[in-house]
Amino acid sequence: MAKKITGYIKLQVPAGIANPSPPIGPALGQRGVNIMEFCKAFNASTQELITVYADRSFSFTTKTPPASFLLKKAAKLKSGSKEPGKVSAGTIRRSQLSEIAEAKMKDLNANTIEAATKIIEGSARAMGLQVVEG
Repeated sequence: MAKKITGYIKLQVPAGIANPSPPIGPALGQRGVNIMEFCKAFNASTQELITVYADRSFSFTTKTPPASFLLKKAAKLKSGSKEPGKVSAGTIRRSQLSEIAEAKMKDLNANTIEAATKIIEGSARAMGLQVVEG
């Protein structure tokens, strides 16, 4: 018989550095989850979505970093443009977009790498990045 789910918790925490301080401690504590057990399991698996069951056990799934994080890293930027479409934040090569698309393929709603690349390209343009060939 499946466990009864009492709720879902979504956190964005860098991989391998979970600790009982906020935001993790309060989010898990209000559900009655063993915080130290979670931190150890999280750091071992670096997961992001937590399912809490009625017996206070939990499970979570792996996700890739957000596209904006990967785009900023590839373009060597600290942030995107404050006015996308008017002010350019920098440039990114189409080959870099396809690398990011390959990394995020399992989390994207795309059937081909070309479609995934177009999704990532849209995110890049929304951040104010100019896409160049190469």
